[in-house]
Amino acid sequence: MTGSTWPPARETTRAPTLHPSLLMRYFYFQNPEWEQLDRRWRATFVNSLSGFKSAALIGTRSSKGQENVSIFSQIVHLGAAPALLGIVFRPDSVERHTLSNLRDTGKATLNLIPTEQAAAAHQTSARYAADSSEFKCAGLTSAYINGFEAPFVGESPVRAALSLAEEHTLSINGTILVICKLLWAGVPEEILHADGYVDLGGAGILTTNGLDAYHSTKLLGRYAYAKADQSPRLL
Repeated sequence: MTGSTWPPARETTRAPTLHPSLLMRYFYFQNPEWEQLDRRWRATFVNSLSGFKSAALIGTRSSKGQENVSIFSQIVHLGAAPALLGIVFRPDSVERHTLSNLRDTGKATLNLIPTEQAAAAHQTSARYAADSSEFKCAGLTSAYINGFEAPFVGESPVRAALSLAEEHTLSINGTILVICKLLWAGVPEEILHADGYVDLGGAGILTTNGLDAYHSTKLLGRYAYAKADQSPRLL
């Protein structure tokens, strides 16, 4: 909250009505103290603070035929017409095999992860040599579909083919936003609803919170399009 302090000052003329969450014990962090915290602790905290995110395996292959697959949680929907997805990469200060392959060939695959493959998916985040295949090292299956150049993960029930569209380096911290076009997607018939909704919970798809915590999902309900003059309504 710009220009304010926290916790806010309480009125003295009457007892304040507090939300129960404000009665809990909280830890608050701010600059400059924030910058003095342990680097790894701070990274873990911020990664988990941002909430639950998709966990997906990005498959690529270099122009020389070297396969690579790696887990990503920083994947965002950027639009449906055209269909665009954004992938956030850490600064290009060390070898990024997924990024270099994507730059090399312009193609990649997006593979959502079933819960039973959590350990194998996490293993792909290890720093393997450029000439090693994370598919083999993590025990995952490399699959080629519809003649697409990049490898898919055979164990993934939901997959998509991507092509590189744009790349932007963020000046604030050097992270790289790669924008990809969605060329085509494969979704099991039983989780695809008539209105286009893909029920990832029904497919047992994994989600992540932070750097190393994985979760299963459960559908709580779908709501009708929100309107100002109507109360929320379950579909």
